[in-house]
Amino acid sequence: MHVFLPDNDATETLGQALARTRPASAVVHLQGDLGAGKSTLARALLRTLGVAGAIRSPTYTLVERYPVEGGEAWHLDLYRIGDAGELEFLGLDEGAVVLWLVEWPERGATALPAADLHVALAVEGTGRSARLTAESSTGEQWLARVGIEGQLQTPSLQLG
Repeated sequence: MHVFLPDNDATETLGQALARTRPASAVVHLQGDLGAGKSTLARALLRTLGVAGAIRSPTYTLVERYPVEGGEAWHLDLYRIGDAGELEFLGLDEGAVVLWLVEWPERGATALPAADLHVALAVEGTGRSARLTAESSTGEQWLARVGIEGQLQTPSLQLG
């Protein structure tokens, strides 16, 4: 699924749509250059899931944990790690995690759980584009729910 996001509000709308249709447990890999909207999308998704208070960027902490229904959502930003071996020092015990939001997942390689959904964001003209790709049956079902429920059929988002 390809979506054009003409502004920040549209990026937030996409995050909200993903939150409203998310499966009980999922891993999302967020890729894109600096400024492509990865953190904006993650914040909107977390806010829609009921996270109150500050939603900090994990740029320096590498991981931020948030309570959500059913467990925890973990937002990781792996931009600053040198290799996947560094992840073992973060104490990433998967037991309570129901949602992984991983920025720069290629830097975590095989130390991360496999993605259910891959979101590639890119600056496109004055807006952004997002290509959402299911990487598992969970991801396929998730994208189907987003499409069926018309979550992305708003004036600010343009499916391509």
